[in-house]
Formats: sequence, structure tokens, C-alpha cells
Amino acid sequence: MLFGSRSKPLIGLDITTSSIKLLELTTSGKTHRAECYAAEATPPNSINEKSIVDADAVGEAIRRAVKRSGSKAQDVAIAISGDAAITKVIQMPANLSENDLEGQVEIQADQYIPFPMEEVSFDFEVMGPSANDPEMNDVLLVATRTENVDQRCAAVEAAGLTARVVDVEAFALENACTLLSHQMPDGGHDHLISIVDFGASNTTFSVLQDLRVIYTRDFSFGGQQLTEEIMRTYGLSLEDAGRAKKEGGLPSNYQPEVLDPFIDDMTQQVSRSMQFFLASAGGRDQPDQILVLGGCANIPGVADVISSKVGVSTEVGDPLGHMKVSSKAKAQGVRGDATALLTAFGLALRSFD
Repeated sequence: MLFGSRSKPLIGLDITTSSIKLLELTTSGKTHRAECYAAEATPPNSINEKSIVDADAVGEAIRRAVKRSGSKAQDVAIAISGDAAITKVIQMPANLSENDLEGQVEIQADQYIPFPMEEVSFDFEVMGPSANDPEMNDVLLVATRTENVDQRCAAVEAAGLTARVVDVEAFALENACTLLSHQMPDGGHDHLISIVDFGASNTTFSVLQDLRVIYTRDFSFGGQQLTEEIMRTYGLSLEDAGRAKKEGGLPSNYQPEVLDPFIDDMTQQVSRSMQFFLASAGGRDQPDQILVLGGCANIPGVADVISSKVGVSTEVGDPLGHMKVSSKAKAQGVRGDATALLTAFGLALRSFD
């Protein structure tokens, strides 16, 4: 099932080309607690353009992350990338029984999915009455090629775990944005908020209205480009360059000759994405705030540079907020990595659906 179901605690498992991030949350009342966390580097050549090509290698990395995290959970929530999913809101009669609805959705799905239905995994969720016709319900249809699901499930199974939920990254991001509302004006209600999540090689630019995603754009740009520039400039290996980027110790010309030009590139990417958003529909307003996340968000001063050059108030996103953190998760550095955990947070929150 694409949306899946759960009866036990879920590990949020974010599998990317650069890293595997594992997060488990618990809750007491309305307060969440980061219970378990770990991150592992993705094995070289095990993922190619978001497709897992070596499930055993990825599974072994997941197994190491589980062991380090101390989690005892066996069920996980994973996500496929947005460009691997087809999403469509369709209308269905509100009086259909659950069985009849499923049959009707499958018939309609065939119109929107450009693959044979036997090669497709799909699911749906009733969103509520249609604005145009109260006798009809809006139904969110989500589909992907079954191989996209099978690849990730195989890696999870190789780690001895079970995938209970297969989500879509864009939905996981939207789910996680409730954890950012403490930074937003009026908690994000009646406001447009831009979320820019800089990954290692890909960045997602999203705009939320009332905490719901109304626009998203993915593009190739990320922290890996800074790592590679450090490699070239100082003749370091990829591993040493990555370590130096995080821990410091680079020559005095690093800031003006390498880091500042990269921050300018980040700013240009945000500005360009903002222009795409404003041009995507008539009468678009500029967002009231930008929240920057991902590993690049931890570069000192980056929010101030974006704010001054794009002209929108900008802050570094903090999904941990006032959340409690267990000693296990604290020891694994969840606070330092929090900006890069938006998808993992969104998936871990599926435990409380």
C-alpha cells in the first residue's frame, strides 16, 4: 500500500544517494520526543539516479544505522521521490461504499497512468467533499511503477525490517512542516511560506499555504558541489573534503574563494525558484518567509545572505524546535543534523496517523 498502515512504532527511513538517515519519534500528549537517530553514508554505486541498484549493500547500511541508533522497532516508513510518482485529485460520488470506491478509483486511474496497470502500485485517500459539488468527494490518487516500491522494500528487507508505509517525499515534507510552524508567522496560517531543502545533490523548493504544499520544484544542486570544489581547490580526497567542510581547518582563502561563491550560487538558485513560482500562475504573491533546510543551511550566515538578496525574511529551519531528545539520539548528533532530517521527520510522524 502506497499510503500504508501501521500498528507498531515506525522508523522514518530517508534513503538518498549520499546518506541513509533513520529517525524514530515517540509522543506524550502533544509533545514529540526524538527517541532514536542514526545516519550512515550510502554505499558507493548502490543508488543510481534515485534507483537502488544494490539492495543488499543498502540493506547492510540500514542494518548498521539501526544498530547504532538503538531502535528496537521493526517497521519502517520509506519514501519514493516525487518525480517517480503520479498524483492526481479525482472526483468520486460521496455515497460509494469502500469496496465500490476502490473499484471506481482503479477504473479512473487507468486514464491517468501511462503504464500498464499490472506494472503499477497505487493507493488513494478521500480528502473530503468537493468544493464544486458537495455530492462528490475529492480523492487523492497516487501511483508509481511497482519496481520503484520493490527496490526500496528489498533494501529494507535485506536489513531485516518491514516497510509498512511507502510515502512520497513531497508528502513527507508537507507532514514535517508542522514541526516548523513554531518559526512561522501566525503558525503558518494565512501565510505563504517557502521551504528550501538543500540536499547533497538535489534541492527541493516548496511553497506552503496554510501548511499545505501548493508548489514544488526539484533541481540538481546541493552540498556535494561545495565538497567537490574543496577537493579541486585543495587536492583532497572526497572523504577528506567532506570532513574539512564540516569540521573546518581549511586555508584562509577558503571563505572568499570557495565558500562565498557557493553561497552566491545557493542564493541564485533560491531566487530563480522564486521566479518560477511567481510565474507558475497568475496573481501569485511572494512568500512571507523562507525557511532554509538541508546540510547547507548550517553554513554560517547563509540565511542572512538569502534574505538580503532575495528580499524575503529568511531563517534556518529547526524541525526539532522544543522537542525533547533522548540521550541515545543526542549521542548520535540529532541536533547537529536536524536541518537535514525533514523527510525523515515527515516519515517518522506517520507513526501517529
